[in-house]
Amino acid sequence: MVERPDPDALLARVEREQAKARRGRLKIFFGAAAGVGKTYAMLLAARERQREGIDVLVGVVETHGRRETAALLEGLEQLPARTVRYRGATLREFDLDAALQRHPALILVDELAHANAPGSRHPKRWQDVEELLEAGIDVYTTLNVQHLESLNDDVGQITQVRVRETVPDTVFEQADEVELVDLPPDDLLERLREGKVYLPEQARHAIENFFRKGNLMALRELALRQTASRVDAQMRNYRADHAIRDVWQVGERVLVCIGPTSMAERLVRAGKRFASALRAEWTVAYVETPKLQRLPAARRDAILRVLRLAEQLGAETVTLSAATMSEAILDYCRKHNITKLLMGKPSRRGWKRWLLGSVVDTVIAEAQNINVYLLGSTRDGEPPGREADHGLFRKAPPPGLRDRSDQPRKPAYRDYIWAIAVTAGCTALAASLFGRLALANLVMIYVLGMLFVATRFGRGPSILAAVLGVVSFDFLFVEPYYSFSVSDGQYLLILAAMLVIAIVTSNLMANVRYQAKVAGHRERRATALYAMTKELSASRSEADIVRSAVRHIHAEFGSPNVLLFPGEHGRIAFPTEKPLPESLRGCDLGVAQWVYDHNEMAGKGTNTLAGAEAVYFPLTAGERAIGVLALRPEHLRRVFLPEQRQLLETFIAQIVQALERVRLAEQARAAAVEMEAERLRNSLLSAISHDLRTPLATIVGAASTLAENDTALKPEDRQELSRAIHEEALRMSSLISNILDMAKLDAGAVQLNRQWHILEEIVGTVLTRLKKRLDRRPVEVKLPPDLSLVYMDAVMIEQVLTNLLENAIRYTPPGSPIEISAERSPFTVTISVADRGPGLPKGQEELLFEKFYRAQREGSQSGVGLGLTICRAIVEAHGGYIRARNRPRGGAIFSFVLPLEPFPPTIAPEEEAQASS
Repeated sequence: MVERPDPDALLARVEREQAKARRGRLKIFFGAAAGVGKTYAMLLAARERQREGIDVLVGVVETHGRRETAALLEGLEQLPARTVRYRGATLREFDLDAALQRHPALILVDELAHANAPGSRHPKRWQDVEELLEAGIDVYTTLNVQHLESLNDDVGQITQVRVRETVPDTVFEQADEVELVDLPPDDLLERLREGKVYLPEQARHAIENFFRKGNLMALRELALRQTASRVDAQMRNYRADHAIRDVWQVGERVLVCIGPTSMAERLVRAGKRFASALRAEWTVAYVETPKLQRLPAARRDAILRVLRLAEQLGAETVTLSAATMSEAILDYCRKHNITKLLMGKPSRRGWKRWLLGSVVDTVIAEAQNINVYLLGSTRDGEPPGREADHGLFRKAPPPGLRDRSDQPRKPAYRDYIWAIAVTAGCTALAASLFGRLALANLVMIYVLGMLFVATRFGRGPSILAAVLGVVSFDFLFVEPYYSFSVSDGQYLLILAAMLVIAIVTSNLMANVRYQAKVAGHRERRATALYAMTKELSASRSEADIVRSAVRHIHAEFGSPNVLLFPGEHGRIAFPTEKPLPESLRGCDLGVAQWVYDHNEMAGKGTNTLAGAEAVYFPLTAGERAIGVLALRPEHLRRVFLPEQRQLLETFIAQIVQALERVRLAEQARAAAVEMEAERLRNSLLSAISHDLRTPLATIVGAASTLAENDTALKPEDRQELSRAIHEEALRMSSLISNILDMAKLDAGAVQLNRQWHILEEIVGTVLTRLKKRLDRRPVEVKLPPDLSLVYMDAVMIEQVLTNLLENAIRYTPPGSPIEISAERSPFTVTISVADRGPGLPKGQEELLFEKFYRAQREGSQSGVGLGLTICRAIVEAHGGYIRARNRPRGGAIFSFVLPLEPFPPTIAPEEEAQASS
């Protein structure tokens, strides 16, 4: 049966299709283990696409030395690999930027779970694939079942090997196509022995460990099940998109329907046995109608306990809301393609079943392609009305559920008084119009009164108003007057119609009120969930997440609560932050530790450690607990009602996601810091190994010559060697001083000693110090004559000028000129050092100031690449900045800007006279 699609579902489908149209298509060649032929199948499919005229590019394919696989690469364009140096080894990685620039229609990216080398844009290859898909490029890739994140623990338990490279399940689920590449375990083992998967020595080791036949059989079953689950999900999406209501008998799904009867537990246990025999998924459903919502609290609590039992037995539980049970059950079966339905036999017998009907009879009559199984009661002769008096409902409610909310509600006397008052008003109005209007019109006055009572006060008061209206109308306005006898038979029909109208209207309004109440609750829960999710998404630290979670859980569930996390040794501990007013200030850490260790709920209202004063929920991320939520509700039904329980679980899931996001961000920052530290260490070792090796070699050579040939050397040769030792020692001292100065600046150990100084004197001091190195180089100094005093650390600024001049000497031809200039503005002074050398490499103007960066790597120029970095640190410590650029007519210019203090000191006349004397 095909019905008109739901407009909202149709709109969602269109939006999904539009999003897919912008993305590339992902096809995964999926297998149970290495060697089943995934890469081979991918290359065959790619060659077929190439024959169709599709632009195919091989991004990265690992042949592992297999000749058959390598042969399929012939004729396919291959992207050159990107080489990465890591720990002395050269790694070949997929070049994502080159692939995006090439932008083929289809690209092959082997081994989706591969971890990229450090320094790559993405740590995982599947993230590279995501970027390719976002760029509109179709991707073929390969994946083994053991690399799925959700199966990591299961595979580790089966094979005793922990797989480190994993892919999120969402990537697999969102793939446009998955092709299973299957090979029986015996055939795969034969390929291993023949050396078609690994080299002989590796193959022998693999067969003894990971590739045992039992492991391969288990992995094969996992791969088949994953593929079947994916196909099933696609089938359900197709049915939803095309509004197909008929059940398709393609896979077994069992639905167990329970109600507030003694058979509920038996139905759940029978459903477990039934589903296990069929190896099928099973769900336990409870339909809450307006009538069932008015049940006593004890009977509703029993339903909660049965639903928890079903969850413990492995079922999915749902609570449905509808006016009629049969409608809700059939609608759920059609939407979820339920093939087998398990229910209890009808409780009504005889004339009641014939007159009032039965949910079971209605379901059997309207179910299409659904097999219905009925479970009989243990006492066939028991009266239906006594079903709820034994078995399940004779047990005491769980600890803590016997609170004041269990007490029966008092009758709403005010509503009934209103019913009497409205009827009296209708009677008074009818009496004033009696004789001027026909009796049929007077009847309408009473009908309007009954409708008003039904819409405002519910079923009971409306029925009372109907009865009082009928009695009043008959007594006062129907002949014989002031008597309940009726002379004309037509008035009996009018009176019966009034009563029926009142009852039907009251029932309709009760259902409307129920639906409005359900909608209000759902809107409130959705609003609370949205508010918490929005606040959690804006949180940037774990403490912010904890505060938001505690506050929102208290507001929604009325329960003081606290989030507990393990300490250094894995023991649950109280938070060290100051507690909020909503925080739970005391709970049993022993129970919390048990919940954390076993990843199961415990505490008050549960079957585990029920004597505790609070309820403890594990904060589960994947297959492990990362913390515990402890809350102490005033009324447990605010937590354990099915809809409230689902809301709390959604809250917990959002909290866990936020915590994982923050922790992953912190790990990423720590990894980035560690990578930067590793890069700096490598750069430092590289620089020191080159720049200290040269002067050390010179010193050792000159010193050994002096020691061995001291008497044979001429005085001028001895002097030359001594000078070389001295110069190289000074050079080493300068290198080490730069490293130490940079370390002090990074650690903030250097304190500026600012004084008022004349810039001309500082420039003169630096030129005097570098006079020997500036030999035969013209140096032009251009300083404005009206330059005022500058408030600065003279020693530090001298170091800046020295480093800039040495940089110019080192990287410009001998004899080329150098210019030192200064320029004053109202608030700053700019000091520049310019040369006429080859200039700066284009695009590296800012990189020159990075630590250990040198434009000429391992060349003839010495230095560890810290001189300009020290300059930037000193200038920024003064509140200024430094920059470099190329000169229009050749050469480079380095300029640094220092702020000027507004009021330099003035020298008094007497001080000036004393200074001159």
